[in-house]
Amino acid sequence: MGFYWIKTHSIIKKLFSKYVWDLPNNENEIYLTFDDGPTPQITEWVLEQLHQHNAKATFFCIGKNIEAYPLIFTKIIKIGHHIGNHTFNHLNGWETTTEEYSANISLCDDSISNLILEANNKKSKIFRPPYGKIKPKQAKEVLKQGYKIIMWDVLSADFDQTISKEKCLKNVISKIKPGSIIVFHDSVKAFKNLEYALPKVLDYLDENNFNYETI
Repeated sequence: MGFYWIKTHSIIKKLFSKYVWDLPNNENEIYLTFDDGPTPQITEWVLEQLHQHNAKATFFCIGKNIEAYPLIFTKIIKIGHHIGNHTFNHLNGWETTTEEYSANISLCDDSISNLILEANNKKSKIFRPPYGKIKPKQAKEVLKQGYKIIMWDVLSADFDQTISKEKCLKNVISKIKPGSIIVFHDSVKAFKNLEYALPKVLDYLDENNFNYETI
């Protein structure tokens, strides 16, 4: 795997201050997020784990997956979780023109809008760039469209198949603080680590009196 930070460095947060990296607070609130779904069985498993802990989360969904699995997508909304845009095709912004990137976000927005209207829910204007890779011109366009760009404070690295499930768990519980935005993935590739780490993370958060909030 390429280099990545488990805990986003404070210098990065300052350099890219227009992006949301965390949401500091005095109420012990944290923000669980899940990228790349909806994914059959896996997203539904995640929803059940969250339900057992009365936890709410924010799901950054891929447009093509929304269209493939609309019932799972609407279930996420109807039980009180929030939705974010993660492009239609999980594009790497560094390898994509600004025009193509913006159009792909709009395609995902259309997929979200259609189903959110059916669910009688409000659409949120939050966006997370796949891989965290977005060019300055792309970011400027996304912000111009009224989105908040949501990054993260703690990366579980559940997607990294070279790390152990125990390491995935440690990545999260050793770095959490009030206001942390934490990234998991409800994807096939991540599930080996996610299946082990998520229930234990939820237990840890409960035991340490953290409160779950959505973005």
